[in-house]
Amino acid sequence: MIQYAIAVNLLAFFAMGLDYKARRHRFRIAEQTLWLLAWVGGAFGAMMGMYTFRHKTRHRRFRYGLPLLAAAELMVYWQWIE
Repeated sequence: MIQYAIAVNLLAFFAMGLDYKARRHRFRIAEQTLWLLAWVGGAFGAMMGMYTFRHKTRHRRFRYGLPLLAAAELMVYWQWIE
């Protein structure tokens, strides 16, 4: 389970980084894809990517939704570890 959590969070982090290039009119990742990665367990990675790359920080859904989802997922991960 830990390997899954690490993999999906890394994927979400790097997806946020790739979408950051959209500012330069390059490759674009849909918001639905970013949210899907967050909902399947990568909210913490997506949140870290959002703040690292300063991307999607003006969107209220991302600014407030990702931290709340990440907190919920951390509680679930904590239960699986025990």
